[in-house]
Amino acid sequence: MVAETAPDILSPEFAEDPYSAYRVMREQHPLIWHEQMSSYVISRYVDVERAFKDPVFTSHNYDWQLEPVHGRTILQMDGREHSTHRNLVAPAFRGRDLQQKFLPVIEKNSRDLIDGFRMDGRVDLVARYATRFPINVIVDMLGLPKSDHEHFHRWYTSIMAFLSNLAQDPQVMEDGIRTKGEFESYMIPLIQQRRSDPGDDLLSTLCSAEIDGVQMTDEEIKAFCSLLLTAGGETTDKAMASIVKNLVEHPEQMQAVREDGSLIGSAFAETLRFSPPVHMIMRQPAEDVELSGGVVEAGSTVTCLIGAANRDPDQYADPDTFDISRRDLDQSRAYSAGANHTAFCLGRHFCVGAMLAKTEVETGTGQLLDAMRDIRFADGFTPAERGVFTRAPAELALEFTPG
Repeated sequence: MVAETAPDILSPEFAEDPYSAYRVMREQHPLIWHEQMSSYVISRYVDVERAFKDPVFTSHNYDWQLEPVHGRTILQMDGREHSTHRNLVAPAFRGRDLQQKFLPVIEKNSRDLIDGFRMDGRVDLVARYATRFPINVIVDMLGLPKSDHEHFHRWYTSIMAFLSNLAQDPQVMEDGIRTKGEFESYMIPLIQQRRSDPGDDLLSTLCSAEIDGVQMTDEEIKAFCSLLLTAGGETTDKAMASIVKNLVEHPEQMQAVREDGSLIGSAFAETLRFSPPVHMIMRQPAEDVELSGGVVEAGSTVTCLIGAANRDPDQYADPDTFDISRRDLDQSRAYSAGANHTAFCLGRHFCVGAMLAKTEVETGTGQLLDAMRDIRFADGFTPAERGVFTRAPAELALEFTPG
């Protein structure tokens, strides 16, 4: 086999078709030094899994990657500080609080958006639903005014552009930092008001949560809300678009999901593997580490390619095929730190909002399938994924028979 040049993840060719590039990386270039990004790039499942699970890999890269736009977040914390703060915020995203307090919020926001197009027989699901649904849910969960939804959509867009600015465009960086100031000016007075007059919303819960006498500061709550807005919004936004695209492209699997709603969870898990919303996450080793292809020096940035790891043939049979009945994807652990896909990371920094995302996607997909029969791509439309850091269809033009 003739060796191919290592793909450049900032190139137009990569953006057009990352999966072909991932294959070349895994087979021939499992460890790449990318000069412009000042980062190593890893692509094999075994290496990405280790980077997420092995404590030698820290998240100190977030000091420069996230803090300038979010403030200091839970993702940057280690040890006892991390476990304490995770325990402060986690209860709101699982169990009773999620099912009793926030499931009705999720159901209503999805239903309201669907009611806007359910009788039309056609829709761009990205513009009319996917980009709106998770942000609307988060704003309502936090108990913020509905009249301010548009501010949140603008802030979300600016922050996500900052976080995915791999080429370091100075204008994007400037916009993101300005957004941080606007978001802080908006949130801090609300946080102080909820401390003195709490309600039944998530923001009040965060303000009053306490473990061993420790509460989150105003700045920590603001930073967590900023992180929730982007991480929770972007992942669910793209997951909703991708799961519907995948099912429309595989009508026999869509029919199986229609006949058995419990399979929506399987379809979402396979979507996370096959077409994850986030394609790369960074880590920083505290000491020299040997990975496939060579040694990564302590303090270096390592870009972990989730999209490549999740299609590694050493981990999955026929990895480029979407299959909701896949036997080598552990459904029982697909939304936990023990998952055998990498879409939510793994280990101690596993996504705290994974169950919220699962609930949103299962609810939204179920309601969409009830409202839309005979779903198909609009005449002449071919769905295309866009994005490098995050990736999903930029448009999803569908035609359907109203249900």
